[in-house]
Amino acid sequence: MFRIRFHGRGGQGMKTASRILGTAFFVEGFEVQDAPRYGAERRGAPIFAYVRADTSPIYERGVIPNPDLVLVADDTLIAIPAAGVMQGLDAHTVLAVNSIEDADTWQKRLNTKALIVVLPVFSAADLAGHHHVGSVLAGAAARLLGLKKESITDAISRELVDHGQAVVSENMEQALAAFDALGGEHACSVRQQPGGTKAGDPGWVKLTREDTDRSAPTIHAGATSVQVKTGLWRTLRPVVDKDLCKRCNWVCGSFCPDSAISVDDAGYPVIDYDHCKGCLICLAQCPPHAIYAEAEAEAEKGIAP
Repeated sequence: MFRIRFHGRGGQGMKTASRILGTAFFVEGFEVQDAPRYGAERRGAPIFAYVRADTSPIYERGVIPNPDLVLVADDTLIAIPAAGVMQGLDAHTVLAVNSIEDADTWQKRLNTKALIVVLPVFSAADLAGHHHVGSVLAGAAARLLGLKKESITDAISRELVDHGQAVVSENMEQALAAFDALGGEHACSVRQQPGGTKAGDPGWVKLTREDTDRSAPTIHAGATSVQVKTGLWRTLRPVVDKDLCKRCNWVCGSFCPDSAISVDDAGYPVIDYDHCKGCLICLAQCPPHAIYAEAEAEAEKGIAP
């Protein structure tokens, strides 16, 4: 099995990279998994995507703790522990880094047994605004993994077809340039590792049914999540206009994905701003349009909308 991780920042196309590489593997007859994993939901935050490929069914699930190949779009991520770039690297891993520094410099800095390959593709100045990062990393990965050039071009055509032929052609050109740049000693550097075995009985725990007269959308049991004030994510806050509210609180309360809406003694909805993430689903679902959005910065200053 091949296990590959792509590391970058939000907006740099790691999901695109994993989809293109996954499709390239699929074109060559492999069983494939590919998926992104997001951290903080903002542009520039660390994000990684992963790909598994094997000639037999894949029974592994979840993130990849022991990668065969790691590709890094932005070398500043290596120094950020939360980005997890160095997690699970050992002597069999190939670490491909987009950097202006050479491989020897990185070898000394990281003191790792992994083989380091430098991808001098984008400078720090133009990395954030470049639209081909995902395709470039996919092309480089294909070369390191021994995939055919035709498989990458086919994958890009399939994955980017909705963006028009001009975009497809541009991404193909960039991906093939990266593919060709890794010829010679770095071609097919990644060694395929044994695949996982089929999981046995997980030993399910049977839970008895709770005694209750009715089901409710709000979970009142104590939990640690109450200590995590996810309202800090919010940029827009929902506000209830009681003059318009019909007190049909089962609508907004049931649709709230975080159970952040309760009911006061008069039957009006009350929003828990410590845990409301500002998704505004309640605003979209409110039948009398009694919920409106207010900019968080203005709400904090007490400025009326």
